[in-house]
Amino acid sequence: MASMRVCDAMLPSLVLEFSTTTGQAARAISGFALAYGVLQLFYGPLGDRHGKARVVGFATLACTIGCMAAALSPNLDWLVAARVFTGMAAAGIIPLTMAWIGDGVAYEARQEVLARLLGATVFGMICGQWLGGLIAELWGWRSAFAVLALIFLVSGAMLTRLARGLAHARPADTGSIGRRVLDVLSRPWARTVLVITCIEGALAFSAMAFIPTHLHAAFHLTMPVAGAIVALYGVGGLVYSRYARALLRRFGETGLAGLGGSCMGLAFVTVAFAPSWAWALPACLVAGFGFYALHNTLQTHATQMSPAARGTAVSLFACVLFLGQSLGVLVAAWVVDRFSSSMVFAASALGLLLLGGVFAFLVGQRDGHPKEA
Repeated sequence: MASMRVCDAMLPSLVLEFSTTTGQAARAISGFALAYGVLQLFYGPLGDRHGKARVVGFATLACTIGCMAAALSPNLDWLVAARVFTGMAAAGIIPLTMAWIGDGVAYEARQEVLARLLGATVFGMICGQWLGGLIAELWGWRSAFAVLALIFLVSGAMLTRLARGLAHARPADTGSIGRRVLDVLSRPWARTVLVITCIEGALAFSAMAFIPTHLHAAFHLTMPVAGAIVALYGVGGLVYSRYARALLRRFGETGLAGLGGSCMGLAFVTVAFAPSWAWALPACLVAGFGFYALHNTLQTHATQMSPAARGTAVSLFACVLFLGQSLGVLVAAWVVDRFSSSMVFAASALGLLLLGGVFAFLVGQRDGHPKEA
């Protein structure tokens, strides 16, 4: 996640380095994201066939190559290509880690462990956005990629060493990618989780994407200040991950899903109609908490959609989340251009409130049991 977000704050440095526009430099961000989304379905079946920890280890080592290539980029096209390669490699890390947790952790304890993973990804996202800019300012933007390459190299070596000890746990099933995907999609509950995840991604991320622009246009905040306010979204996610165990004991899966939808509904309607920018501070914090409360519950069910093809199932989960984000931002941009950003926030607030309630009801109908179908 740090690698995904590291270019966000270094765009001005890239513009100066390569004498280009911000839009052209931003290809280093969009190239990574596109490759990351497209390659999701490739890694799931690969992990099911060859062992999830082993594939994660090699994907991590491949990220080392991409980051070093980025650090040595002689021109912008080279940098974009390096970022695309890194995105292709990084796509195999988080979803297969979730699937690996699903293999080794009992369902009753799984949501708590996945919440710790979630906390790590949010922390990585925040570090990437903040440290990427800081390192670029202190030692140059190439240094940020060099630091990431070193981290990927060390952790990748450790993971591949660990994977050798887990080789005996490698699944024996060698079914085709299509067969594995169809196996997941043949299960009614899996289809339900995937549809809700897609809608969640569309509504939540489309709203978040336009908050900085809304604060800048409505309250004349500078973009760095507006971006700092939106960073509280990640802080809200860290708060959730820190207290996930207690929250799960108190509310259960159904309660967390409903609480997540309610928090996001309240947060986005506050942003839509706030009389001053100060209201956005608690709103972004609550939105982040709510998103991860709902999303962590969806993650847990995603790991149980098809235990025999868990890598494929979780990769499909990540793929539809990415698809939802992409479609949601496109639709939201159309609404912003023709109406207003407040309409996007209000629509997302209502949609997420209903979505959390519907998913809570459906989970309750299943009596909280980790059924596969």
